[in-house]
Amino acid sequence: MILPIVGYGHPVLRKVGENITEEHPDLKQTIADMYETMYNACGVGLAAPQIGKAIRLFLVDTTPFSDDEELEESAQNELKGFKRTFINAKIILEEGEIWSFNEGCLSIPDVREDVYRHERITVEYCEEDFVMKTEVFEGLIARVIQHEYDHIEGVLFTDKISSLKKRLIQKKLKNITEGKTFQDYRMRFVAKKGR
Repeated sequence: MILPIVGYGHPVLRKVGENITEEHPDLKQTIADMYETMYNACGVGLAAPQIGKAIRLFLVDTTPFSDDEELEESAQNELKGFKRTFINAKIILEEGEIWSFNEGCLSIPDVREDVYRHERITVEYCEEDFVMKTEVFEGLIARVIQHEYDHIEGVLFTDKISSLKKRLIQKKLKNITEGKTFQDYRMRFVAKKGR
């Protein structure tokens, strides 16, 4: 089922997600709905707070990035095959160079900004089988994971930009909060005015 994506300004986007267990109600259905919702919105990642649930769950599928002709073929192949569900994730190490990339977010439509992140991360997490794993991720995959991980920590990519850039996008953010934005996917807003 395609769910509405929570828009900027909603309090759930600022909550630190709680760890969950295998017994979490309707977990398999929630994960399936999140994938369907993400694909419907043409996203490469989606976190549970974005569907209104303050739990430590997010998913990533970097396949759309594999179409970027500026990337080397090996990078395209790596991105094409990467699809993962992250439960109770914890980034235990960030390392390598800090690099900039233009990011957007399904909860903040029509806003894109350059964000600096580490090139390599080590993450402890469970997949749907709840077996704990520790893995190292690099490049665009690491970036998408860091972006989604921020969501379960109550952090948005707009928190990582300069105060000048924040001022420049303030009107857009206010419009999103008020539901004065149009996109091709369902959204839920804090306050809907003028519609």
